Amino acid sequence: MYMTKAPASDEQLVELEKRIDTWLTNELQESSVILDVSRDDQIPGRWYIRLNAESRDVTTIWLTLRQRTLKYETYFLPEPEENKLELYEFLLRRNYELVGAQFGIGPENALFLTGELPVDAVDELELDRVIGSIWDFVERYWDASLRLGFSSRFAKDS
Repeated sequence: MYMTKAPASDEQLVELEKRIDTWLTNELQESSVILDVSRDDQIPGRWYIRLNAESRDVTTIWLTLRQRTLKYETYFLPEPEENKLELYEFLLRRNYELVGAQFGIGPENALFLTGELPVDAVDELELDRVIGSIWDFVERYWDASLRLGFSSRFAKDS
């Protein structure tokens, strides 16, 4: 298999980690949306970013730096209890219009929102776009998805 770009060197990854750390530290101080930023002690190159949410308590984005990509993901919903096909169709149709992320089924059949950037594309503007987009996508589709996947819970409240 032919790769057009070589994987990032250890030195390049260390430098990129520092730039990501610096940007996240600055955003944590300046942004009302970012509540907390932490690093994973067990997984090198991984950050957890907790965002203030309007439609649910918080949204956490995981960033994972690899040799070729920066992966980003957020847990969206647990496995739906009902209307699975309708919910999956709803989210697949949203994928068509989303830029830089997509909905998918992950561990334990939970729904996630994920994406990746090539390491050479990671800069402050892209980090801002990624975090802002994930926040927006969760806020935009959370309520409708929750009501589809867990509709009988809401029927009891009526």
